Amino acid sequence: QVQLVESGGGLVQAGGSLRLSCVASGRMISTYTMAWFRQAPGEEREFVAAINWSGGSTWYAEFVKGRFTISRANAKNTVNLQMDSLKPEDTAVYHCAARRPPAVGTLRTVGEYDYWGQGTQVTVSS
Repeated sequence: QVQLVESGGGLVQAGGSLRLSCVASGRMISTYTMAWFRQAPGEEREFVAAINWSGGSTWYAEFVKGRFTISRANAKNTVNLQMDSLKPEDTAVYHCAARRPPAVGTLRTVGEYDYWGQGTQVTVSS
């Protein structure tokens, strides 16, 4: 079992930045594909970004390309999401997710991930 705990959310003005962190415990995640999803009130959970086991490949939703950067530190069992140029529409609960190998499929859907964190709230004011 893998437990995921997110941190780093908060309230920020439009145009500002936040850095989210996800710390894993229970097992080393160095072979896992990791991702961030978000869920706004009344909306379905949606894909934000993913990173492969080595950090050599990353994938982003179109609406965050050029603004968000996903990274990982396997030695620390952590995954980060640097969010810049934030917009009010980025307001949501952000969840960290982990997928056991192999990394097949689109890696962009909720059902492709095995473990989830409780989430951290990000609120962007206009």
